[in-house]
Amino acid sequence: MQIAEGRIGRVFVLRLEDGDRLPDCIEAFAAARGVAQGFCALVGGVGSGRIVVGPQDTDSMPPVPVLTELLGAHETAAVGTLFPDEAGQPRLHMHASFGRGDTVKTGCIRPGIDIWTIGEFVLMELTGLELVRKRDAATGFELLSTK
Repeated sequence: MQIAEGRIGRVFVLRLEDGDRLPDCIEAFAAARGVAQGFCALVGGVGSGRIVVGPQDTDSMPPVPVLTELLGAHETAAVGTLFPDEAGQPRLHMHASFGRGDTVKTGCIRPGIDIWTIGEFVLMELTGLELVRKRDAATGFELLSTK
């Protein structure tokens, strides 16, 4: 286990609009506002996109992701973190649940999702931390690490 202790800085509430794409719009916002690290939550609707729903094989490294499409409007709730990659660019890591009718899908939004009508996004800036997402050779994941 690796541990870092920080504080809450600024808090941003963003009303995302129809067609806004995540993670792109959040990473661009964070870069423009100088938010290097944060905790995030999203509630609202998603109209389309692709999500990662697991690896094809749990024992193979690096894992091959299983992707699924979101077609039609889905109710959405998500949480995530924002930390810089090794180049210093903000990278959002967010997992979400998507519901439509009696069907629910849960996964990582990294491949990209598009807001449907409205998305309420809260970003709490974290300060006093020296963390970065570093690519792990064995898994291919960008793992949170101390600088």
